Amino acid sequence: MTADVTRVTEDYLRLIWQSRDWPDGQRRPTTGSLAAALGVTPSTVSANLKKLAGRQLIDYEPYGAIALTGEGEKIALHVVRRRRIIETFLVRQLGVEWDEVLDEADRLEHVVSERLIGRLDEILGHPAVDPHGDPIPRPGQAGEPSAVVLSSCVSGDSVQVVRVSDMNTDILRFLSGRGIGLGTTLVVEVEMSATGLMRVRHGERVAELSAPIAAAVLVVPASGAGVQQSPPDRDGPDRDNPAAEDGVTTTGR
Repeated sequence: MTADVTRVTEDYLRLIWQSRDWPDGQRRPTTGSLAAALGVTPSTVSANLKKLAGRQLIDYEPYGAIALTGEGEKIALHVVRRRRIIETFLVRQLGVEWDEVLDEADRLEHVVSERLIGRLDEILGHPAVDPHGDPIPRPGQAGEPSAVVLSSCVSGDSVQVVRVSDMNTDILRFLSGRGIGLGTTLVVEVEMSATGLMRVRHGERVAELSAPIAAAVLVVPASGAGVQQSPPDRDGPDRDNPAAEDGVTTTGR
């Protein structure tokens, strides 16, 4: 890390890195997605991307792809590691809810020392993932288990939640309210339909999920079960979905 790396630079590089840190590149970074995540105008994003490209931290051409250079990747991984260790400490040690920890991490990730991060990591027992199941970057770490988005599963699949996107706090709250979190075993009762709804069960509880919510959940087969994947082209029951009516909006982190 160089001394002239500002908070703005760290935020941009982290968001660009996180945008590809999901199966199938579903969150490829764009000027618009970065503007929404940062709460600024697209023109501001374009200006800052040009500055980052001039510093050789990203490869960028207007209206083209946005990619990190080697140095940009190094800085982004550094920030992501700090952030995810902070989130883990706040949730595990201080009892902060997983949908409330993001704003606190936003503030702290830029100011904590590496010595403190190392100490927090030690106290936590060097966790592999943060409270949302996001891998904490470590030198030489193995790749994460093969996981698929919940929305790709079919009726009858039995799966376990291993990761939930933290890009939307409304989705985190919605899932918490239905008892769904890391480690929850779900049975797909009705796979994703053409109407953008699916129904899952865990224990005695049943939840209907909209397409954005189901796409924000990564799962692996539950013990002894297999997961088949199918395009969301089968019709399920036409039912009201509380999640869709909640007005879930994207809040970038």
